[in-house]
Amino acid sequence: MNNFTSGVKAGIPIGLGYLSVSVGFGIFAVAGGLYWWQAVVISMLCVTSAGQLAGVRIMSAGGSYISTLISQLTINIRYSFMSISLSQKLDKRFTVPRKAVLGFFMTDEIFAVASTRDNVTTAFFAGLSVMPYIGWTLGTLAGALLGNILNAAVMSAMGLAIYGMFVAIVVPEMKNRNVFMTAVIAMAISCIFYYVPVLNEVSIGIAISISAVVAAIIMAFARPLPDIADAEAVENMNNG
Repeated sequence: MNNFTSGVKAGIPIGLGYLSVSVGFGIFAVAGGLYWWQAVVISMLCVTSAGQLAGVRIMSAGGSYISTLISQLTINIRYSFMSISLSQKLDKRFTVPRKAVLGFFMTDEIFAVASTRDNVTTAFFAGLSVMPYIGWTLGTLAGALLGNILNAAVMSAMGLAIYGMFVAIVVPEMKNRNVFMTAVIAMAISCIFYYVPVLNEVSIGIAISISAVVAAIIMAFARPLPDIADAEAVENMNNG
């Protein structure tokens, strides 16, 4: 029980952050033509900010199922790698059925907090997931209801909150020069898909996926990360 309580306490800051950020998604979803309860169900079943935004945008634009599938796989594949990494720290009693259930709650922030512990128990991870899930769901509900109540002019103004959401997600990571360059390349490719004839007929989901993958491939060749052994050797030389 102590581990569960510790997890809940550790998840409060994440939950508060999700509460404010997900309001933007709720507004965005309703503005895109969804009912308020549909927006809430999406947040309850997905818990992935960028994936949800891309999915709703594709649905609003009348995109195909295959473009939605590809975009979601591209955007959310990182959670698989996070789960693999965190699995090295899981308690022995963290069984496969528990992994299957609690893996649903894996997000960037939950992964970051859980990774700081040497031993992650089932109780701690379950507690850690509670407040972020509640915050994300309630924030979406609040934004969706506001989208139904406010008039069109106010809704249009508050729609800018979605850009604030993107800023909150992307900008902190762009302190790293490689991440910044990757984002710039992805934006440039996305602009090509938007403005160039023929290419602008490609569905949004496919364009998003191609932009992300191509940008990552370009940076992988242009600025590859050093192997762990090489990095340790360089550090030892610097310390020596």
